[in-house]
Amino acid sequence: MQGSAFMELLPDMLKAFYETLYMVGLSLIIAIVVGIPLGILLFISDRGLFAENRFVNQVLGVIANIIRSIPFLILLVLLLPFTQWLLGTTIGPTAAAVPLSVAAIPFYARLVESSLREVSKGVIEAAVAAGAKPWLIIREVLLPEAKPGIISGLTITAISLLGFSAMAGTVGGGGIGDLAIRFGYYRYDNQVLFTTVILLIVMVQIIQFIGDWAARKVDKR
Repeated sequence: MQGSAFMELLPDMLKAFYETLYMVGLSLIIAIVVGIPLGILLFISDRGLFAENRFVNQVLGVIANIIRSIPFLILLVLLLPFTQWLLGTTIGPTAAAVPLSVAAIPFYARLVESSLREVSKGVIEAAVAAGAKPWLIIREVLLPEAKPGIISGLTITAISLLGFSAMAGTVGGGGIGDLAIRFGYYRYDNQVLFTTVILLIVMVQIIQFIGDWAARKVDKR
């Protein structure tokens, strides 16, 4: 890719970069809003916890595991009718954010649940013995204690979504994956492919750096 060709492609690269940030950002927000409460519910409804409910725990666990077991590209195709019904289109970054969100929610919920399991049961039992209400235990004990793990889980989810968003480009989702397919693969331009790969690597490194920094910042241990 010569200099002039690169400059001609630069607006498309900037657009693809924005679309990827938009897709990942939107689905990450939805994963936080839904995934954290779902992860908390999975944890506190488990055996021996203060809100034990085996039925709820098993139903939510099965649903989460089913969604997580489906490869993203297949999930993307399966959700096309739902995306069409919800948004009236299956093309573009907003449409791609629908399957990205569906994939991210159970993935992040399981990471939140795993982080909560690292909280000392003695601390939880002490709060229960003191007569603390479930909401107070969640807000004042579980979330503060598990905060570093929750942030680390968010970092992992964001990086996974970045990879998923590239796959969304294969079905018209836009973003860096779409750019790589249209200009790199279809036009046999390896330099475009290499450029998009480098861009994704840089984005992953930035996300990982910010996530690690934030996790260390809130870790009081």
